[in-house]
Amino acid sequence: MCGIIGAASSRNVGKLLVQGLHKMEYRGYDSAGIALHQKDSIFNLRSLGKVSLLEDGMIRDRPKSKLGIAHTRWATHGKPSEDNAHPHNTTSGDIHIVHNGIIENYLELKENLIAEGYIFRSETDSEVVAHLLQKHFQATGDLLTAMHEVVDLLHGAYAIAAIHISDKKRLIVARNKSPLLIGVGIEENFAASDPLALSQLTNQFVFLEDGDIAEITSEDYIIYTSKNKTIVREVIEIDVAVNAVTKGAYSHFMEKEIYEQPQAVLNTINGKLGEEDVLDNIFGLGSSEMLSKIKRIQFVACGTSLHAGKVGRFWFEEIAQVPCYVDFASEYRYRNPLVEEGTLFVTISQSGETADTLAALRYAQEKDYIGTLSICNVPTSSLARESDHVLFTNAGPEIGVASTKAFTTQLAGLMLLAMSIAKSLGRNADLRKQLAAELREIPSVIEETLKLSDEILKIVPKIADKHNALFLGRGMFFPIVQEGALKLKEISYIHAEAYPAGELKHGPLALVDDQIPVIALSPENTLTEKLVSNLEEVKARGGTLYVFGGGTSKIKIENGKFIQMPECSELLAPIIYTIPLQILAYHVACQRGTDLDQPRNLAKSVTVE
Repeated sequence: MCGIIGAASSRNVGKLLVQGLHKMEYRGYDSAGIALHQKDSIFNLRSLGKVSLLEDGMIRDRPKSKLGIAHTRWATHGKPSEDNAHPHNTTSGDIHIVHNGIIENYLELKENLIAEGYIFRSETDSEVVAHLLQKHFQATGDLLTAMHEVVDLLHGAYAIAAIHISDKKRLIVARNKSPLLIGVGIEENFAASDPLALSQLTNQFVFLEDGDIAEITSEDYIIYTSKNKTIVREVIEIDVAVNAVTKGAYSHFMEKEIYEQPQAVLNTINGKLGEEDVLDNIFGLGSSEMLSKIKRIQFVACGTSLHAGKVGRFWFEEIAQVPCYVDFASEYRYRNPLVEEGTLFVTISQSGETADTLAALRYAQEKDYIGTLSICNVPTSSLARESDHVLFTNAGPEIGVASTKAFTTQLAGLMLLAMSIAKSLGRNADLRKQLAAELREIPSVIEETLKLSDEILKIVPKIADKHNALFLGRGMFFPIVQEGALKLKEISYIHAEAYPAGELKHGPLALVDDQIPVIALSPENTLTEKLVSNLEEVKARGGTLYVFGGGTSKIKIENGKFIQMPECSELLAPIIYTIPLQILAYHVACQRGTDLDQPRNLAKSVTVE
């Protein structure tokens, strides 16, 4: 999970490449590096840590170049270190490469190269690419030809960019199962993992497909297929607002993205609802007809998106009356799943480049599903392009590693899908009418919920100094507390676990004492009385309770605090109840002094399996 960027220009590119790395630092931030073509050499600078440290070195050395590549890393093979940082080069220093992905057969390739006398200086799988390119360049005398020959030897996922000391104008790139695009400029062209990296340089992009290889100069670019045939790919215009990738007045991207949720959810539902119902074909032309054939649904997703799918399961079975299965994308294709007649395959992903989710989609396309549908935030992503139907959440760029607005907009998208299926199957018309009205009100209820920040701040000191936390919920709120626990552990490094509250007495109750805060969700619904009974079990053991509740569900708390939630629709309440858990995790992490936007060991876009 790394970010790569390259540039061929009529102007100096060092500063441009470093600026691009800053915008992709959500993809990896344990090391960074840059290689710049100079008159008779290639300038190579690598640093352990964040891009700012690399930038300090660039300011010190002030290298000039019109051709270069750069990289920000999240370690997969080899610990974070300067030796393992990219760009990697050959022993002679003639070829420099950056790579995102995993070369699955690198050990075999490495052993063969070592036997031929090649010397390795890193623990990475990526270094084999540099040496293979050197070997094939010696035989062919051309970097493009060498790249065609080398990728035929690689198994796995890769986005590669390479430069050669003998060619001061040309950048060679290759893609397979790892995102890579070309940015088209005036007297300059670029390559990058993400359009965000080039947002201040161009709004014209060409998305490479698996097997594509391209040569890029300042004047032009040429794309070749895996069969070495030239091909023309569509140029797509994308306007990425500069303010979407800056913190503005906020201290962190996560804080900014929490407070963007009213508008983000409004963007998701905008144009999807009529006066009294969801509109037809909101997932693309012909989608309503396909939905009318559904008998069951298979969800696959990872992390936060998986929690959204778990909430969706309750909605689909109640609103559309369709049975649902929810699987980890990383496990789904390894259990030989049985596909029942009339099953729709649904993937959920913020980035649309999550490797496990993409692999599950490609596996599913070989099975007898009636169709594939994705809920995704990035219209240009592989997931969106490869699915039969798609709903874009339109949340805008999410930079903070811990997902916030992506989650709530996924929930809104799943509600739209549940309503669309119910409509296509002719079910629950009155409930759909009610939900359409309530869904329109959700952004304003989120606004009200955000005002609870001051109340939440009062309990932060009592949680921030603890080492463990327990989260409890029932029914559709169990996935919400799973998401709340994930947020806390991701950014504060407090060990947090979530349980269905009814399971408390089957084991987790043994953990309860005055040193483990118990955070619970107690909305006003049919399970409220049972939840209150579960919370009494905590009180009886001297536990500290922090309860977010609605209606008249107040539980008397002697040790802890009850925070009253705004009134909202029972079915849509999961969207609202996730907000205070995000705020809590954010402020606890602030008090503990952790790196909120770039927590240790994690990256935003998980593009490796």
